[in-house]
Amino acid sequence: MRPVLFYLPLHLPIYSYGVMLGLSLVVGWYITLKLCVLDGMDREIMGSCYVWTAVSAVVGSRLLYVLTNLDRFDSFIDIFKVNQGGLVAYGGFLGGFIGATVFCRLKHIRLLAWADCAVPSLCSGLMITRLGCLMYGCDFGKPFGGKWAITFPAGAPAFNQQRVEGLLPPDALHSLPVHPTQLYESLNGLILLGLVFLVRRYRKFSGEMFVAFTMGYAVLRYYVETLRADEQRGMIGPFTTSQFIGVATFLAGAALLAYLYSRYRVDPHAMRLWEDGQALVRPTAATVTTRDKEPHNANAAKRKRKKR
Repeated sequence: MRPVLFYLPLHLPIYSYGVMLGLSLVVGWYITLKLCVLDGMDREIMGSCYVWTAVSAVVGSRLLYVLTNLDRFDSFIDIFKVNQGGLVAYGGFLGGFIGATVFCRLKHIRLLAWADCAVPSLCSGLMITRLGCLMYGCDFGKPFGGKWAITFPAGAPAFNQQRVEGLLPPDALHSLPVHPTQLYESLNGLILLGLVFLVRRYRKFSGEMFVAFTMGYAVLRYYVETLRADEQRGMIGPFTTSQFIGVATFLAGAALLAYLYSRYRVDPHAMRLWEDGQALVRPTAATVTTRDKEPHNANAAKRKRKKR
């Protein structure tokens, strides 16, 4: 456990979770833009889309954490201390999806084409940021006696919660051994990264990578939630917040897969948006500028003079 990775001059702390979050965004940037270029999209425009999506993801992940843990914030300014942890992965996915949807509509980019290029960065983000969770000590698991169980020192979230629950003796220096759920989540990211790239290799229509990630993560996260013990997850009926969202997104992903496959059977070429520049939505009459119309009008006038 290492909440503070190092200190800058004037004893300014650099938190491990913040560093891992920043690293995940940099790695995701290169993966996403590389795939966008391979799929025929403009690197500069998609770079702007990535920034837009990433900012929306951070905002969404923090917002969901705040909504499910309102009693943990003593002041308004505490809401903005994301470098100390307190982000919910599903909030990030939903926030990023909303941000990407808005950007793609503004720039006339097909959302599925972008989503397929973006989901590998979500997988790598899980791998990296969950290591930050491990160093910070959050998102810990239930007591566990297996060989790969881990303990946390006095003062860690796991230690403090177990002491409140009466699970530790007064002279305890470490928590009880617990499931390393942070590492499970990091492993989930690696599994999903392999899955989405496998789907990409054999994909038949756009949206397959996005659906594979959505449904795959829903299953893996639901299981990991059964092994977690931290109280910062929120509850919706018998489910944790992430389990509830996972069930909903799994069903939505299954419905989307059926819809996309039905469209693919009708017109296979139209559903392969990485071919022939189809990632760009054709501009409508309302979006065509006067400058765009001038060459067409000039050619029409020239043809009319020839007829005369």
